Amino acid sequence: MNIALFGYGKMGKMIEQIALKRNHSIVAKIDLDATDIDFSKIDVAIDFSMPNAAFGNIKNCLEHNVPIISGTTGWLEDYQKAVDLCNENQGAFIYASNFSLGVNLFFELNSYLAKMIGSQKQYRVSMEEIHHTQKLDAPSGTAITLAEGVINETDYTKWKLDNAGDSEIPITAKRIADTPGTHTVSYESEVDSIEIKHTAHNREGFALGAVIAAEWIVGKTGVFTMKDVLNLS
Repeated sequence: MNIALFGYGKMGKMIEQIALKRNHSIVAKIDLDATDIDFSKIDVAIDFSMPNAAFGNIKNCLEHNVPIISGTTGWLEDYQKAVDLCNENQGAFIYASNFSLGVNLFFELNSYLAKMIGSQKQYRVSMEEIHHTQKLDAPSGTAITLAEGVINETDYTKWKLDNAGDSEIPITAKRIADTPGTHTVSYESEVDSIEIKHTAHNREGFALGAVIAAEWIVGKTGVFTMKDVLNLS
């Protein structure tokens, strides 16, 4: 495949390494405000850019009939616009808050645990996420996805950073140097605790998942998630 990278930071460089190992070609490395993009040479685009650039990148690709994978977080107020654009242009689009294969299995485990515990009112849920100090958004998109997974299966109505009310899930966000990402979901009662945790050892898992998603989406039409890529639906 001929892959275009929107954003060429640490993640972009890692994606490039993995794509090349899997016999793909990187035909474009695109930073902010690039205008001279030859979309005719691109089979699929992978976006790990900045929150203020993500929707523009997605829009540009969909309008040029290029499938796009987006792992940028912090732009989701425009997510429905991206979905509508994809449908209007009969394009192909995947957004994921985290492309790690292990994290997406963790999402499923989180939802299943929430469904089992949902009727047990003695448990109070909380979440903690830890990332590197360069991460701009808090809480992480992964933490928000985990919180939404609990909300869908319980009486909680929303999440809140730090202090939260009775119907809100508190999320604690910590920033520590050189930490790829750790997410913990905890259920506490007066008599015991239940905890599930995912710890990333490096960024390679995120990059590999993004490349696998790019391989999967080529030739397809529609709006998809990693559940579709991993056949978890």
